[in-house]
Amino acid sequence: MSTMSVKQLNDVPLDTWETIASYWDKSIGKDGNIYWKKLQEPSLRRLLGDRLGQESCHALDLATGNGICARWLAKHGARVTATDGSENMVQIAKNWMKGEERSDSVVFAKLDVTQTEDFDAFIAATGENMFDIVLMNMAIMDVSTLEPLVKALPNLLKPNGVFVATLLHPVFMTSGASRNVDLRYDGETGDLEVVRTKVIRNYLHIPPYKGIAIPGQSKRQLYFHRPMDELFTTFFQAGLVMDAMEEPAFSEDDREEGRVESSRNYTQLPAILSFRMRLPYKSGARESC
Repeated sequence: MSTMSVKQLNDVPLDTWETIASYWDKSIGKDGNIYWKKLQEPSLRRLLGDRLGQESCHALDLATGNGICARWLAKHGARVTATDGSENMVQIAKNWMKGEERSDSVVFAKLDVTQTEDFDAFIAATGENMFDIVLMNMAIMDVSTLEPLVKALPNLLKPNGVFVATLLHPVFMTSGASRNVDLRYDGETGDLEVVRTKVIRNYLHIPPYKGIAIPGQSKRQLYFHRPMDELFTTFFQAGLVMDAMEEPAFSEDDREEGRVESSRNYTQLPAILSFRMRLPYKSGARESC
Protein backbone atom coordinates (compact mmCIF):
# COMPACT_ATOMS: atom_id res chain seq x y z
CA MET A 1 0.00 0.00 0.00
CA SER A 2 2.96 2.32 0.56
CA THR A 3 3.39 2.71 -3.21
CA MET A 4 -0.03 4.29 -3.61
CA SER A 5 -0.27 8.01 -4.27
CA VAL A 6 -2.37 10.27 -2.05
CA LYS A 7 -5.02 10.37 -4.78
CA GLN A 8 -5.11 6.58 -4.98
CA LEU A 9 -5.44 6.29 -1.21
CA ASN A 10 -8.48 8.57 -1.48
CA ASP A 11 -9.99 7.04 -4.62
CA VAL A 12 -9.46 3.29 -4.12
CA PRO A 13 -11.64 3.02 -0.99
CA LEU A 14 -14.51 4.82 -2.73
CA ASP A 15 -14.20 2.60 -5.78
CA THR A 16 -14.37 -0.44 -3.50
CA TRP A 17 -17.47 0.81 -1.72
CA GLU A 18 -19.14 1.49 -5.07
CA THR A 19 -18.47 -2.16 -5.96
CA ILE A 20 -19.60 -3.77 -2.70
CA ALA A 21 -22.42 -1.35 -1.79
CA SER A 22 -25.25 -3.71 -2.67
CA TYR A 23 -23.67 -6.73 -0.95
CA TRP A 24 -22.88 -4.68 2.14
CA ASP A 25 -26.47 -3.38 2.28
CA LYS A 26 -27.95 -6.89 1.97
CA SER A 27 -25.70 -8.07 4.80
CA ILE A 28 -26.39 -5.14 7.13
CA GLY A 29 -30.06 -4.82 6.22
CA LYS A 30 -32.51 -2.05 6.88
CA ASP A 31 -32.44 -2.51 10.65
CA GLY A 32 -28.71 -3.15 11.06
CA ASN A 33 -26.59 -6.06 12.22
CA ILE A 34 -25.53 -7.03 15.73
CA TYR A 35 -22.76 -4.42 15.74
CA TRP A 36 -25.42 -1.75 15.23
CA LYS A 37 -27.97 -3.19 17.65
CA LYS A 38 -25.66 -4.13 20.51
CA LEU A 39 -22.76 -1.67 20.23
CA GLN A 40 -23.25 1.32 17.95
CA GLU A 41 -26.86 2.34 18.56
CA PRO A 42 -26.73 2.11 22.37
CA SER A 43 -23.49 4.08 22.47
CA LEU A 44 -24.74 6.74 20.07
CA ARG A 45 -27.90 7.05 22.14
CA ARG A 46 -25.85 7.69 25.27
CA LEU A 47 -23.46 10.14 23.60
CA LEU A 48 -26.22 12.17 21.94
CA GLY A 49 -28.35 12.16 25.08
CA ASP A 50 -31.07 14.78 25.24
CA ARG A 51 -30.35 15.91 21.70
CA LEU A 52 -32.30 12.88 20.50
CA GLY A 53 -36.03 13.44 20.44
CA GLN A 54 -35.89 17.19 19.87
CA GLU A 55 -37.58 18.21 16.64
CA SER A 56 -35.51 21.38 16.44
CA CYS A 57 -32.39 19.28 16.01
CA HIS A 58 -30.58 19.43 12.66
CA ALA A 59 -28.14 16.58 12.04
CA LEU A 60 -25.52 15.87 9.38
CA ASP A 61 -24.83 12.17 8.80
CA LEU A 62 -21.46 11.66 7.11
CA ALA A 63 -20.63 8.37 5.35
CA THR A 64 -24.26 7.35 5.77
CA GLY A 65 -23.85 3.99 4.00
CA ASN A 66 -27.33 2.54 3.57
CA GLY A 67 -28.76 5.36 5.67
CA ILE A 68 -29.33 3.49 8.91
CA CYS A 69 -28.15 6.40 11.08
CA ALA A 70 -30.11 8.92 9.03
CA ARG A 71 -33.31 6.92 9.50
CA TRP A 72 -32.56 6.48 13.20
CA LEU A 73 -31.98 10.20 13.71
CA ALA A 74 -35.14 11.08 11.78
CA LYS A 75 -37.16 8.58 13.81
CA HIS A 76 -36.07 10.46 16.91
CA GLY A 77 -37.24 13.78 15.53
CA ALA A 78 -34.19 15.28 13.84
CA ARG A 79 -34.03 16.94 10.44
CA VAL A 80 -31.22 15.10 8.70
CA THR A 81 -28.85 15.72 5.82
CA ALA A 82 -27.35 12.33 4.90
CA THR A 83 -24.19 12.20 2.77
CA ASP A 84 -21.79 9.64 1.38
CA GLY A 85 -18.90 9.65 -1.08
CA SER A 86 -20.36 6.60 -2.85
CA GLU A 87 -23.16 7.31 -5.30
CA ASN A 88 -24.38 3.72 -4.98
CA MET A 89 -24.62 4.07 -1.21
CA VAL A 90 -26.54 7.33 -1.51
CA GLN A 91 -29.02 5.68 -3.86
CA ILE A 92 -29.46 2.69 -1.54
CA ALA A 93 -30.09 5.02 1.39
CA LYS A 94 -32.65 6.96 -0.65
CA ASN A 95 -34.44 3.75 -1.58
CA TRP A 96 -34.70 2.63 2.05
CA MET A 97 -36.16 6.02 2.99
CA LYS A 98 -39.01 5.83 0.50
CA GLY A 99 -42.32 5.37 2.26
CA GLU A 100 -40.78 5.76 5.70
CA GLU A 101 -42.43 7.88 8.33
CA ARG A 102 -40.76 11.31 8.37
CA SER A 103 -39.21 10.61 4.96
CA ASP A 104 -39.57 14.31 4.21
CA SER A 105 -37.22 15.13 7.08
CA VAL A 106 -34.18 13.55 5.37
CA VAL A 107 -32.34 14.95 2.37
CA PHE A 108 -29.40 13.28 0.64
CA ALA A 109 -26.22 14.58 -0.96
CA LYS A 110 -22.95 13.18 -2.28
CA LEU A 111 -19.98 14.29 -0.18
CA ASP A 112 -16.50 12.77 -0.04
CA VAL A 113 -15.11 13.44 3.45
CA THR A 114 -11.53 13.25 2.15
CA GLN A 115 -12.04 16.26 -0.11
CA THR A 116 -11.84 19.83 1.20
CA GLU A 117 -13.56 21.02 -1.96
CA ASP A 118 -16.61 18.88 -1.19
CA PHE A 119 -16.95 20.38 2.28
CA ASP A 120 -16.45 23.91 0.97
CA ALA A 121 -19.19 23.44 -1.63
CA PHE A 122 -21.50 21.81 0.91
CA ILE A 123 -21.08 24.63 3.44
CA ALA A 124 -21.56 27.23 0.73
CA ALA A 125 -24.85 25.56 -0.22
CA THR A 126 -26.22 24.92 3.29
CA GLY A 127 -24.76 27.85 5.20
CA GLU A 128 -22.33 27.95 8.11
CA ASN A 129 -22.94 26.61 11.62
CA MET A 130 -26.16 24.84 10.71
CA PHE A 131 -25.89 21.51 12.55
CA ASP A 132 -26.54 20.52 16.14
CA ILE A 133 -25.13 17.07 15.43
CA VAL A 134 -22.49 15.86 12.99
CA LEU A 135 -22.34 12.07 13.04
CA MET A 136 -19.87 9.65 11.44
CA ASN A 137 -20.70 6.05 12.28
CA MET A 138 -18.12 3.31 11.63
CA ALA A 139 -16.28 5.08 8.82
CA ILE A 140 -13.19 6.79 10.24
CA MET A 141 -11.09 3.65 9.65
CA ASP A 142 -12.28 3.63 6.02
CA VAL A 143 -10.99 7.08 5.02
CA SER A 144 -7.42 8.04 4.20
CA THR A 145 -7.42 11.49 5.81
CA LEU A 146 -9.41 13.27 8.51
CA GLU A 147 -8.02 16.75 7.91
CA PRO A 148 -10.79 17.99 5.55
CA LEU A 149 -13.46 16.85 8.03
CA VAL A 150 -11.70 18.37 11.03
CA LYS A 151 -11.14 21.63 9.19
CA ALA A 152 -14.83 21.79 8.26
CA LEU A 153 -16.32 20.98 11.67
CA PRO A 154 -16.04 24.50 13.15
CA ASN A 155 -18.05 25.75 10.16
CA LEU A 156 -20.58 22.91 10.28
CA LEU A 157 -21.44 22.86 13.97
CA LYS A 158 -23.65 25.31 15.76
CA PRO A 159 -22.11 26.77 18.91
CA ASN A 160 -22.36 23.95 21.46
CA GLY A 161 -23.12 21.41 18.73
CA VAL A 162 -21.38 18.03 18.84
CA PHE A 163 -19.45 15.70 16.56
CA VAL A 164 -19.99 12.04 17.45
CA ALA A 165 -18.18 9.13 15.83
CA THR A 166 -17.74 5.39 16.16
CA LEU A 167 -15.00 3.24 14.63
CA LEU A 168 -13.37 -0.15 14.95
CA HIS A 169 -11.23 -0.07 18.08
CA PRO A 170 -7.67 0.96 17.17
CA VAL A 171 -6.04 -1.30 19.75
CA PHE A 172 -8.01 -4.49 19.38
CA MET A 173 -9.40 -4.36 15.82
CA THR A 174 -7.36 -2.34 13.30
CA SER A 175 -3.92 -3.02 14.78
CA GLY A 176 -3.75 -6.47 13.21
CA ALA A 177 -3.92 -8.15 16.61
CA SER A 178 -3.83 -11.93 16.49
CA ARG A 179 -6.73 -13.80 18.06
CA ASN A 180 -5.80 -16.68 20.32
CA VAL A 181 -7.91 -19.41 21.91
CA ASP A 182 -6.43 -21.30 24.87
CA LEU A 183 -7.96 -24.40 26.42
CA ARG A 184 -7.28 -25.21 30.05
CA TYR A 185 -8.85 -27.19 32.86
CA ASP A 186 -9.96 -25.54 36.06
CA GLY A 187 -7.84 -26.96 38.88
CA GLU A 188 -10.74 -27.14 41.34
CA THR A 189 -13.70 -28.16 39.21
CA GLY A 190 -11.96 -30.00 36.40
CA ASP A 191 -14.10 -28.12 33.89
CA LEU A 192 -12.65 -27.21 30.52
CA GLU A 193 -12.23 -23.44 30.16
CA VAL A 194 -11.87 -21.52 26.93
CA VAL A 195 -9.71 -18.42 27.33
CA ARG A 196 -9.63 -15.95 24.45
CA THR A 197 -6.86 -13.37 24.14
CA LYS A 198 -5.46 -10.99 21.57
CA VAL A 199 -1.79 -10.26 21.02
CA ILE A 200 -0.93 -6.76 19.80
CA ARG A 201 2.47 -6.75 18.11
CA ASN A 202 2.12 -3.48 16.22
CA TYR A 203 0.15 -0.37 17.07
CA LEU A 204 1.92 2.95 16.52
CA HIS A 205 2.88 2.64 12.85
CA ILE A 206 0.67 0.49 10.63
CA PRO A 207 0.35 1.36 6.93
CA PRO A 208 -2.99 1.08 5.11
CA TYR A 209 -3.92 -2.53 4.52
CA LYS A 210 -6.62 -4.57 2.80
CA GLY A 211 -9.34 -6.40 4.72
CA ILE A 212 -13.03 -7.23 4.67
CA ALA A 213 -16.04 -5.73 6.39
CA ILE A 214 -18.50 -8.52 5.55
CA PRO A 215 -17.45 -12.16 4.94
CA GLY A 216 -18.01 -13.01 1.28
CA GLN A 217 -17.65 -9.52 -0.17
CA SER A 218 -16.25 -9.56 -3.70
CA LYS A 219 -13.55 -6.95 -3.20
CA ARG A 220 -11.31 -6.19 -0.26
CA GLN A 221 -11.29 -2.68 1.13
CA LEU A 222 -8.54 -0.49 2.52
CA TYR A 223 -8.32 0.08 6.25
CA PHE A 224 -6.56 3.09 7.76
CA HIS A 225 -5.30 2.45 11.28
CA ARG A 226 -4.68 5.39 13.60
CA PRO A 227 -3.38 5.04 17.17
CA MET A 228 -5.61 6.91 19.57
CA ASP A 229 -3.20 9.78 20.17
CA GLU A 230 -3.03 10.44 16.42
CA LEU A 231 -6.80 10.12 16.04
CA PHE A 232 -7.71 12.52 18.83
CA THR A 233 -4.86 14.98 18.30
CA THR A 234 -6.17 15.64 14.79
CA PHE A 235 -9.34 17.03 16.36
CA PHE A 236 -7.60 18.76 19.27
CA GLN A 237 -5.33 20.70 16.93
CA ALA A 238 -8.41 22.13 15.25
CA GLY A 239 -9.61 23.46 18.60
CA LEU A 240 -12.16 20.78 19.43
CA VAL A 241 -12.39 19.16 22.85
CA MET A 242 -13.51 15.66 23.75
CA ASP A 243 -16.04 15.36 26.55
CA ALA A 244 -17.08 11.71 26.27
CA MET A 245 -15.62 8.38 25.14
CA GLU A 246 -16.80 4.79 25.31
CA GLU A 247 -15.34 1.37 24.48
CA PRO A 248 -18.35 -0.90 23.84
CA ALA A 249 -17.84 -4.66 23.94
CA PHE A 250 -20.08 -7.63 23.25
CA SER A 251 -21.61 -9.51 26.16
CA GLU A 252 -21.76 -13.22 26.93
CA ASP A 253 -25.24 -13.31 25.36
CA ASP A 254 -23.75 -12.22 22.01
CA ARG A 255 -21.32 -15.11 21.60
CA GLU A 256 -21.13 -16.69 18.14
CA GLU A 257 -20.40 -20.35 18.76
CA GLY A 258 -20.13 -21.27 15.08
CA ARG A 259 -17.17 -18.91 14.47
CA VAL A 260 -14.41 -19.36 17.00
CA GLU A 261 -12.61 -16.28 15.62
CA SER A 262 -15.63 -13.97 15.89
CA SER A 263 -15.13 -10.67 17.73
CA ARG A 264 -18.41 -11.39 19.47
CA ASN A 265 -16.62 -14.06 21.53
CA TYR A 266 -14.04 -11.63 22.95
CA THR A 267 -16.29 -10.15 25.61
CA GLN A 268 -13.52 -8.50 27.66
CA LEU A 269 -12.02 -6.64 24.71
CA PRO A 270 -13.95 -3.74 23.14
CA ALA A 271 -14.79 -4.07 19.47
CA ILE A 272 -15.46 -0.40 18.80
CA LEU A 273 -14.52 3.02 20.09
CA SER A 274 -17.01 5.88 20.27
CA PHE A 275 -16.38 9.49 21.21
CA ARG A 276 -17.92 12.95 21.31
CA MET A 277 -16.19 16.20 20.34
CA ARG A 278 -17.39 19.78 20.55
CA LEU A 279 -16.09 23.29 20.15
CA PRO A 280 -15.05 24.98 23.41
CA TYR A 281 -18.08 26.33 25.22
CA LYS A 282 -18.60 30.05 24.76
CA SER A 283 -20.56 31.96 27.36
CA GLY A 284 -23.67 33.50 25.86
CA ALA A 285 -23.62 31.31 22.76
CA ARG A 286 -26.99 30.16 21.47
CA GLU A 287 -27.70 26.67 22.70
CA SER A 288 -28.03 23.88 20.17
CA CYS A 289 -30.91 21.42 20.45
